[in-house]
Amino acid sequence: MKRFTAIAALLVFVVAAGHSQNLKFGHINSDELIQAMPEFDSATAKLEKFRKELVNALELMTVELNNKNDAYTKEAKNLTDIVKQTKEQELIDLNKRIQEFQQNAQEQLQNKQVELFQPIYTKVDKAIKDVGKENGFLYVFDVAKGALLYFDETKSTNILALAKTKLGIK
Repeated sequence: MKRFTAIAALLVFVVAAGHSQNLKFGHINSDELIQAMPEFDSATAKLEKFRKELVNALELMTVELNNKNDAYTKEAKNLTDIVKQTKEQELIDLNKRIQEFQQNAQEQLQNKQVELFQPIYTKVDKAIKDVGKENGFLYVFDVAKGALLYFDETKSTNILALAKTKLGIK
């Protein structure tokens, strides 16, 4: 029985070694491909414009808070207690609105980023898979993801040029 197991293991090894001669491995830096896409520049510009709009709105709110705070500080000595309390509450409310705006703006910015870039990531993923399938690669490793610690570039094909061609990028 042990002899049969040893022979079977040897046969599996020989068959696997014979098949390994035909195995093709590829690698790509998907970040490089994403950044080469024309859609990337457009999405980046749209995201930056949206971010600037949010920053400008936040700056306006902050200026308003600072102006009201300065005015309150100058007038505080001459105000009655009820007016002081009212002005202080206004400052507290405005500060709270600014904090809520910051939180909402961060969430909106993240959602906008997903909205703009997800179609690009999907397109790149499909192109890489299509190139892998069309060119008979067993595996395509993405060196941009950091999970690959080593690969022999002489035995692995960089498919970046193939993926760019697939996407119509020069």
